Amino acid sequence: MTRFSRRGVLAATAALGLLIAGQTLISPALAADVTIGYQTGADPAKVAQANGVYEKATKASIDWRKFDSGADVIAAIASGAIQIGYVGSSPLAAAASREVPIETIYIAALLGDAEALVVRNGAGIAKPEDFKGKKVAVPFVSTTHYSLLAALKHWGVDPKTVEILNLRPPEIAAAFTRGDIDAAYVWDPALGKIKETGTVFASSADVAKWGAPTFDAWIVRKDFAKAHPEIVADFVKVTADSYADYAKNGASWTAASPQVAAIAKLTGAKPEEIPELLKGNKFPLLADQLSEALLGGGSVEAIVATAKFLKEQGRIEAVLTDYSPYVSRVPAEQAAKLN
Repeated sequence: MTRFSRRGVLAATAALGLLIAGQTLISPALAADVTIGYQTGADPAKVAQANGVYEKATKASIDWRKFDSGADVIAAIASGAIQIGYVGSSPLAAAASREVPIETIYIAALLGDAEALVVRNGAGIAKPEDFKGKKVAVPFVSTTHYSLLAALKHWGVDPKTVEILNLRPPEIAAAFTRGDIDAAYVWDPALGKIKETGTVFASSADVAKWGAPTFDAWIVRKDFAKAHPEIVADFVKVTADSYADYAKNGASWTAASPQVAAIAKLTGAKPEEIPELLKGNKFPLLADQLSEALLGGGSVEAIVATAKFLKEQGRIEAVLTDYSPYVSRVPAEQAAKLN
């Protein structure tokens, strides 16, 4: 696997097929200059989102829409309902494999302890073999789905012996509380909720060490990027500046800080948990984005590795010969030139 590879294919396959099989994509909504799909994971850019910094920088009217999974984001961006979206490496690889017209413009997070497999107290799971016959929930084709399958493979546990259920994060939290499932692999705020009555069995940091790292990314529709390169560059610049601020001043982002309050408002996570959640991932700076490890080539390799795994697991039908059209360094290069 490559050095790195938050957020199902089966649920979205039919819809995506209809949208991209030789049909003209629906035009973006006219209600706003740009509609952006975000998810509930904790990251430094949520502060800029909450404070209207993106609107000020892009001089655009932004309609922010919250999604529970990357599969939902992909379906929305394919239909034209949104122009920019936040997805994990697994749904990104699945979408690219189906040739959805998107570009990766920012590697938003290299995932670690902020995503984890949690077993319910009393479920009778103490070792990997105990997952056989148990009900384990995960949003299909999310980064956590990829990590779950990779973990089972690492442990030598046949996934066919595990009852893997496709649930969105809010559904996971509810099912876990009721005792309807034995374990779940998910991100916050659902992760924080299930930890209250469960124990972390493994995290994505562990799975990365086993050869299957994951990442989150911002993607954009190709037609929007071509028509509005300045908005996309400004979007990347604000994101990068947010990450740089956290890298410099993150120690002051405590539970009582305004930055954490802003993140809590958008994610639903508890303020006292957010500082540790932020430490659970690595947030690459603009210089990192331009490096060979990320947008310079490494991310393409990671998408290829993820696509091959999804094909092996029967989640996609074929792997493309070239994934480079689905990653673009241009917005980051333009952002680097902005004051």
